[in-house]
Amino acid sequence: MTPTALSKTPHRAAITACVMLATIMQALDMTIANVALPYMQGSLSATMDQISWVLTSYIVASAIMTPPTGWLVARFGRKRLFIFAVIGFTIASALCGIATSLNQMILFRLLQGMFGASMVPLSQSVLLDIYPKEKHGSAMALWGMGVMVGPILGPTLGGYLTEYYNWRWVFYINLPVGILTTVGLWMFLQETEKNAKLGFDWMGFATLSLALGSLQMMLDRGEQLDWFSSTEVMIEAGLVILGSYLFLVHIFTAKKPFIEPQMFNDRNFSMGLVFIFLVGIILLATIALMTPYLQNLMGYPVLTAGLVLAPRGIGTMVAMMIVGRLINRIDPRIMVFIGFSLVAVSLWMMTGFTPDISFAHIVHTGLIQGCGLGFVFVPLGTMTFATLEPRYRTQGTALFSLMRNLGSSTGISLVIFLLGRNAQMMHATMAEGITQFNLLFQHGAASKIWNLNTEAGRMAVNAEISRQAQIIAYANDFKMMMIIALLALPVIFLLRRPPRRPPDKNDPAEMAVEA
Repeated sequence: MTPTALSKTPHRAAITACVMLATIMQALDMTIANVALPYMQGSLSATMDQISWVLTSYIVASAIMTPPTGWLVARFGRKRLFIFAVIGFTIASALCGIATSLNQMILFRLLQGMFGASMVPLSQSVLLDIYPKEKHGSAMALWGMGVMVGPILGPTLGGYLTEYYNWRWVFYINLPVGILTTVGLWMFLQETEKNAKLGFDWMGFATLSLALGSLQMMLDRGEQLDWFSSTEVMIEAGLVILGSYLFLVHIFTAKKPFIEPQMFNDRNFSMGLVFIFLVGIILLATIALMTPYLQNLMGYPVLTAGLVLAPRGIGTMVAMMIVGRLINRIDPRIMVFIGFSLVAVSLWMMTGFTPDISFAHIVHTGLIQGCGLGFVFVPLGTMTFATLEPRYRTQGTALFSLMRNLGSSTGISLVIFLLGRNAQMMHATMAEGITQFNLLFQHGAASKIWNLNTEAGRMAVNAEISRQAQIIAYANDFKMMMIIALLALPVIFLLRRPPRRPPDKNDPAEMAVEA
């Protein structure tokens, strides 16, 4: 069935609910397991370095298996692939929950990443096809709630399940959702046309997989291994360059390449990939910074830290509901501009964070940032696919999801690396002024607490210096992300405003949605 026919499909609300469940389930698993890692480490008898592979295996498998989504849909049909992915993801989640060794957990997380890779791009592709073009903004608002809010609420839900039940429930929670989604897709989603004789570009897939897998490994392992001082990271960087070069040469010279380069002639699509990469950096890198900030510097328990971050997701949902109603009345580029501006303002506010800030101030800042991300994500998704040919849509949504995930991985690795480096630099700088001749250490309470003539005093001074150095390092990371958001502002208007199309009066479904 063609996308045009799908746009007049009945059961639109039921299909929307099913694809949203799939999106939320996959998006949650990007972050929900993070808070459970220390508990898994004890149960699986793993070291800190080994347990990180629980996250790495999922990320690498998901990155490699996202690009083939377009070919798999054309070869086997969208409905069949979607149901297969949801069933596989659900079974893999159950296996993760019953894993008794580290090797089992890594294997099952690999499977979970492989099956889950296509779920988000398939969800986006289905929604773009079943809704009329002038309602794509509303459809992307619904889809965006799952994609954006899922990773934000993941630590909160993961912390709650781990605290009051068991870390295994982080995976078991997917079972009822997966079963319900599978039944709904089987009952309501219509199948697309498929080509049983369609060949596969193994060379293109192999070279892209080499580049993506090596990049994800380098980003994940680099911070632990001190980056390019490590032979492993150097080898992975070389494989990224080699794989990328071979892939680019191949797609521009092959007759039927794995990814058709013609789709990048669409300016909105190409620019949209750049912007969603930036969104990915800010979305998860901020969470990666705020979680240890709240726990280590402010002394919040895991569950409380998750609850403090939750309003960020609420701000995103509210903004998306507003944008869904305004998308056909206001130039989407203006909304993206407003969104990045709000994100920049929130990050500027975060540069002033100290461990003494109030709960309300953190919530207020999170709401502003969530609203900004909501204003960016919906119109960006609408403009990215507004002028792209329908035949590229599934392949395009796969690349859109891939770039968001790459942005997230790059952002997290970058901010964690800069956090450690800046903290060390600031510690060294401040420690230069710590001498017995400093008047601060000669009078008052400070001379007793930070007595440099005693071991306890020297330890207290070092602890305070480390604390202050970390506060400054966090502020520098927030400032860097603020600059990224500000640099994006003038480039926004390189995007073209999508053409407006009146609803089809011969299609009652379209008229009902418009009403």
